[in-house]
Amino acid sequence: MSTSPQQKVYQGVLHEIRKYIDSHELKPGDKLPSERELSEKLQAGRSSVREALRAMELLGLIETRHGEGTFLSPYRPYHSVEVLSSFVLQGAKTKNDLLFAKKIIEKEAARIAYDHISDDDIEELREIIHDSTLNSNEKHVAFFQLLFYKTENLLLARVWQLMDEFSYSISSLSYDQSFYLELINLFRSKSYGKIEELFYTPPANK
Repeated sequence: MSTSPQQKVYQGVLHEIRKYIDSHELKPGDKLPSERELSEKLQAGRSSVREALRAMELLGLIETRHGEGTFLSPYRPYHSVEVLSSFVLQGAKTKNDLLFAKKIIEKEAARIAYDHISDDDIEELREIIHDSTLNSNEKHVAFFQLLFYKTENLLLARVWQLMDEFSYSISSLSYDQSFYLELINLFRSKSYGKIEELFYTPPANK
């Protein structure tokens, strides 16, 4: 499996999963192989497969049923999304507004996820930040994918996912590595009140 250097890590795996679904003629309601099985079939790392599945779930393409597995959801593409993206990305002020709104949503995700973060989640967040195979933007996406997943708020997660796709084509919104490590420490130390203060740190726009 090959991906271009410009692609996010999980996007390459996401493409392969979609190819797998098409080649096996899976329909809404059909069950997908497990994370481990997909990793073996696609010859991809389990962390990348996990990120791709998480992205698909945030977009409503799949659903996870506790104790049963992962299943395809009914889905119809909405071409208006492409039209909207073209409109949203017009003008410098609109672009800046988009990045600012994205930061606000990420802050709220961190606050909402606070009550749902486990020790295993904290360890996974640390692994993402210390993964030398990911660039800064890929780390940012993987990090916040997990946080939005833990919010258990599907609508908020979908809004963020769309905003991320829009903003990715104009600017990379990521933070210094110290920001992510400090947020992890706040989760570990149960310092909820300091989360909003942390987000006042100016992001590194690239």
